[in-house]
Amino acid sequence: MHGNRGEWLLLIDLADAEAATSGGKAAVLARLLEAGLPVPPGFVVPASAYEQAADGPSAELAAAIARALPRLGDGHVAVRSSATNEDTAQATAAGQHDTFLGVRGPDEVIDAVRRCWASLWSERAVEYRRRRGDTESPTIAVLVQRLVDADVAGVMFTGDDIRLEASWGLGESVVSGHVTPDSWVVSGGDITHRALGMKKTRIDRTVSRGVEPADRDRFCLTDDEVTRLAQLGRQIAALLGGPQDIEWAIADSRIWILQSRPVTTALPATPPAAAAAEGKALTGTPGSPGIATGPARVVRGPADFARVRPGDVLVCRTTDPSWTPLFGVVAAVVTEIGGLLSHAAIVAREQGLPAVLAVPDAMTALPDGAPVEVDGNTGSVARRDS
Repeated sequence: MHGNRGEWLLLIDLADAEAATSGGKAAVLARLLEAGLPVPPGFVVPASAYEQAADGPSAELAAAIARALPRLGDGHVAVRSSATNEDTAQATAAGQHDTFLGVRGPDEVIDAVRRCWASLWSERAVEYRRRRGDTESPTIAVLVQRLVDADVAGVMFTGDDIRLEASWGLGESVVSGHVTPDSWVVSGGDITHRALGMKKTRIDRTVSRGVEPADRDRFCLTDDEVTRLAQLGRQIAALLGGPQDIEWAIADSRIWILQSRPVTTALPATPPAAAAAEGKALTGTPGSPGIATGPARVVRGPADFARVRPGDVLVCRTTDPSWTPLFGVVAAVVTEIGGLLSHAAIVAREQGLPAVLAVPDAMTALPDGAPVEVDGNTGSVARRDS
C-alpha cells in the first residue's frame, strides 16, 4: 500500500512502522511483514497525531484516513491501540486500551481512533501504570487493519512446548474470556495434549451468537492446522528472539497473524489429565501459579466491585479489562469460563496472583464469604470450612 508523500506524513504504512512512531504492537507486525509472514494490511495513525490533537482528530487527519481506507479493501477493519507501553518485554498491558472490531467507513474509523486515544486515560489503564510504577508520560498510536472474518481464531504461547487455545469466530471470544476454548499442547512435532472446551458463543464482526450444538462438541481445529500453527509460532519466536504470545486467525483455510508480543511471565505447567483434588475440591484450568487462601467474594458485575476487600478470592463468571483494578486488591482469581491465554489470565500472571479458570458452577459452589484455597499450580479450588 503506497500513498503520496504528504499523506504518509500523517499516516504510516504498517510495513514501515517503528516503535518510536507507531508503538510496540505495530512495530512487531512490521517486522513480521518484512519477513514475509501473513499479516493483514493496514496503516498507523502515529503517536505524533495524538500528541498534536487538541479536540480530536484534525480535519486533515480525517481526510487522510478516508483516502487510505479503500486500500485495505471494501470491508470492515479492526482499530486497535498501539501504545508506547504495550507489548514490551516487561509488560503486555493486555486489554488495557480499547480495540474496536467490525468498523466500517471513515466516520466510524475516525470515531474509533478518538476512543482509542481516550482509553489511554481509562481507570483501568491508569491503575495498571500506577501498579507498575510507570512514571513516563504515555502516548499512543492507533493501528487500522483489514479485519479477518475468521472461521476460527485464538492464541498460542511459544516456548519449549507450544500451547494453543481456539474457538469459533473471531479471537475476541478467547482473549476476553467469553468462552472456555479448545486447547492443545505441541511438543516437538507431536500433539501431546488436547482438551475440548465449552464453545457456546462466537463473535463475528460485531455480532455475538450461539454456536450450533454439533460444533460445540467437536474440536475447532484439525490436527494438521494445530501442527501448522505450531510451526509458524516457532518461526515467529526465532525471528523475534524469544517466546511469544501470538494471536492468529484462520479464514478460508488461510492462517493470518494478528499480533505477537513477548511472553512476560511463565505459564503454569502443562495441565494434567485430571487435577489432583481432595474432598470437596473443585477443579479447573491452572491459569497462574501459586497458592492463596481467603474468603470467596462472588462478583456478578461492576455493581459488586465495592464489596471486594483486600485478601478476598475473586469468584466470577469471567472478567474483562474493566475489572483490572480488582486484581490489585484480591488474593486470587477463580472464573467459571475462560482459558489459559485470556487477558484475565495474563494479567493475573503479571501481578503474581494465583488463578484457576473454567471451574464449572464456581459461583454457586463457593458461597460468598466461605474460606477457600486456590491452587493455581494444579487447578484445584477447595473450601476450608472449619
